[in-house]
Amino acid sequence: MNKRIMARNFHHIDTWIFDLDNTLYPAHTDLFALIDVRMGAFISNLLNVDIKEARRIQKNYFYDYGTTLSGLMHEHGVDPHDFLHFVHDIALDRVSPSASVKTMIAALPGRKLIFTNGDRDYAARVLLKLDLHDIFEDVHDIHATAYRPKPMIEAYDSLCRNLSINPSTSVFVEDMARNLKPAKALGMTTIWLNNGSEGGTRDAHPDYIDYEITDLGDWLASLSLENIE
Repeated sequence: MNKRIMARNFHHIDTWIFDLDNTLYPAHTDLFALIDVRMGAFISNLLNVDIKEARRIQKNYFYDYGTTLSGLMHEHGVDPHDFLHFVHDIALDRVSPSASVKTMIAALPGRKLIFTNGDRDYAARVLLKLDLHDIFEDVHDIHATAYRPKPMIEAYDSLCRNLSINPSTSVFVEDMARNLKPAKALGMTTIWLNNGSEGGTRDAHPDYIDYEITDLGDWLASLSLENIE
C-alpha cells in the first residue's frame, strides 16, 4: 500500500494498542518455547501425568479456553498467581531491543498501551529487556481482565472501560488472528502480524482483519508518520 494512503487511513487514531509476545519482538525469539516447558512441568506435577499428556492437556485448554491458565482455573481451580509466577520464571537473554522500533512507536501520535494475556510483572520484564519500558502508558493484563482472556469479549470491554478507550479511534496490533475478532466488533482498526505460526493463523478471516503485516518495523515505517500527525 502507498505510504500516503496508509497514513491517511490512520489519521483519526489516538490510541495504539499492542499485544506483547510475538508482536513487540519477533516470533523467532520463541520465548513461548521456554514458557511451554514450564507449563508442561506445572501440569505434569499438578495432575501427575507425563510430559506428553501434560502438553496435550495444555494445548487443548489453550484452544478451548483462550489460555492454558483459564482451562486450569476452570477445570482444576488453579491459583492464577501461582501458575503465572511459575511459567514466567524464564531467562530473557534471547530478547534484544530494536532502536528503530522504539523510535517509531514513541513517535506515534497518541496513547500507547499493552494488552496481553500474560501478567504485568512478566510484561514489565520483557518491556525492560526490549528497552520499551518508558514508551507505554499502561499494561492491561490477565489480572485486569478478571482472568477472562483474549479473545473473550469481556477482556476487551474491561480494556476499554478501565483505560477509557474509544474503540473507533484505536488500533490493535496482534499476532493471533482470532484475537482481532472482538476488537473489530467493537470498532477498532485491526492489524494482524502474521508470523506464520499455526496458532496465529487459526480462524483468520478478512472480515475482522483490516491490515495483514509480517514485520512490525516495516509496518511502522510504512505509516509515514509525518502524514498522520
